[in-house]
Amino acid sequence: MPDAIASAKRALRADLRERRQLLSDSARDAAALGVQQQLDALVDRLGARSVSCFLSTTTEPGTRGFVRAAVARGIRVLLPITRADGLLDWSPASLEGEITEGLLGMPEPVGELLGPIAVGDVDLMIIPAAAVDSIGMRLGWGRGYFDKTIGSMERCPPVYAVVFDSEILDEVPSDVRDERVSGVVTPTRTLAFPASRR
Repeated sequence: MPDAIASAKRALRADLRERRQLLSDSARDAAALGVQQQLDALVDRLGARSVSCFLSTTTEPGTRGFVRAAVARGIRVLLPITRADGLLDWSPASLEGEITEGLLGMPEPVGELLGPIAVGDVDLMIIPAAAVDSIGMRLGWGRGYFDKTIGSMERCPPVYAVVFDSEILDEVPSDVRDERVSGVVTPTRTLAFPASRR
């Protein structure tokens, strides 16, 4: 990766991380409720019966309410588990599921472990992002887990990134390893991008 792109990514991530840390608890709670409503509507619109979704950290737009509600509605939800080799394993979410700190300090489920190919059967992937730009290019947090997963899938379902409203930008720095997303979900809206990913 050219140094200029890597530097631009680092600087933008640092700025976005700092902005997220400044949000009040009430703003986070409102964002989580909005994200749940947007994701519920997206699942209904797509007719998704099986989805993958990340467990949000305290500074990310909240996804845990959505996961609980989806499981309660009978939707199969797969949660990611990081591996040392850069791939993701998956575990089915449950209402009484235990959460632990994963390999990189991220919240991850404790339960049945499914391999990386388990996500190939979902109808919708919901993934984290630092920012998304106007053509659907996603800036992740630099580990590459989701880019590798999306890039390796034979049949990739719609992929939606979850960000705060202010994190939809005109452009994000990217290189050949970065994957575009099908759409973006914020606390107030859901946008779909023209199909050009694969």
